[in-house]
Amino acid sequence: MKVAIIGGGAAGMSAASRVKALKPEWEVSVFEATSFVSHAPCGIPYAIEFDFGSEELMYYKPEVFVKERGIDLHLNAKVVEVDYGKLRVEENGKEKTYEWDKLLIATGASPKVPKIEGVDLENVFTVDLPPDADRIRRAAKEAENVVIIGAGYIGVEMAEAFSAINKKVTVIEFLDRPLANFDREISNIVKEEMEKKVELKLEESVEAIEGKDKVEKVVTNKGEYKADLVILATGVKPNVELAKQLGVELGETGAIKTNSKMETNVENVYAAGDCAETINLVTKKPAWIPLAPAGNKMGYVAGVNMAGGNIEFPGVVGTQITKFYDLQIGKTGLTEEEAKKEGFNVKSAFIQANTKVHYYPGAKKTFIKAVKDADTNRILGAQIAGYEMVTMRVNVFATAIQAGFTTRDLFFADLAYAPPFTPIWDPVIVAARVLKF
Repeated sequence: MKVAIIGGGAAGMSAASRVKALKPEWEVSVFEATSFVSHAPCGIPYAIEFDFGSEELMYYKPEVFVKERGIDLHLNAKVVEVDYGKLRVEENGKEKTYEWDKLLIATGASPKVPKIEGVDLENVFTVDLPPDADRIRRAAKEAENVVIIGAGYIGVEMAEAFSAINKKVTVIEFLDRPLANFDREISNIVKEEMEKKVELKLEESVEAIEGKDKVEKVVTNKGEYKADLVILATGVKPNVELAKQLGVELGETGAIKTNSKMETNVENVYAAGDCAETINLVTKKPAWIPLAPAGNKMGYVAGVNMAGGNIEFPGVVGTQITKFYDLQIGKTGLTEEEAKKEGFNVKSAFIQANTKVHYYPGAKKTFIKAVKDADTNRILGAQIAGYEMVTMRVNVFATAIQAGFTTRDLFFADLAYAPPFTPIWDPVIVAARVLKF
């Protein structure tokens, strides 16, 4: 049996490893267009901030997959055409054809590049793959003025990275606040924190990036900003071109439509990772949430099923987290705005609490916005901004939402307590109490 996997990122390598573990006699080939596998693009901002090389962004080196797991790994191998049972690959300057019996499409996602003048100038970058980290690091050594276009996760993280290495940073955002996928109470906290470290230009649209050879300035509808280096952080899109060649159906999100076994509409063809959509467990509707934890699990599920197993990927609640300096910001489930759009009868609560008892040194503020369905008391979502233990509390909410908890269920959750770690009424419990049941 010949298994071909297009893409050597998290989903692709997770699937390849699983197939080979379950069916060691099968031939498992992975085709990766770059020289990196099992990579972590989410680490690129920290490679800039802490000055380490792109090789550190691989969880496992290629030799692990080849020598220890027996995977036939093709690096710098770009798949240019897919037919049923065959792949055409550009590899080492030559074009080769490979046969397959089962195929996994794990082609990931790519940055959206705005259609404006100057995006191809030198020192204008997207944040996508590990080699980008090296290119940006080299350019940053000579740069003084950095402009970041977009204030989503990548924009916020890159703003910290450049500010931390003493660059003058300007962040330009089309919307009226950073991290606009959060409700306003939380994103306003982010806004206040960012304004202490960087120039934040909101409700501005970029019209052009200008320079002779290298970038020199960014022009918006409200002004001009000097720039030695520009980061385009304007979102991502699923890579689905190869899937379309094979007649694979796309979902309503624009990503590849799969069932819970990661199977597509084409027999023996699977999809996983950032190119595939899944189900939002709160709305029960298709969702495209390109994040690493789900991508790894989708790859695992695809690998098991390709090898003849029977396991299902249930979906996601959209748990995510980032930071700007000491401020940690996380969310899970639906925001109040999203819940209203989905037709829920929404009740929300916004609380401020301390992370420890008042007499224990080092207590920090934390802010929680929690959302419930007023008809059933089911928890729909939560957002947290704070200075410690945000991950833990977001994960408590995520688990509660995935389990279908009501506010009563969460209020009576038996959470750990000791003065160095949390107040007797943990902020999560306080939020459940304020939401009422």
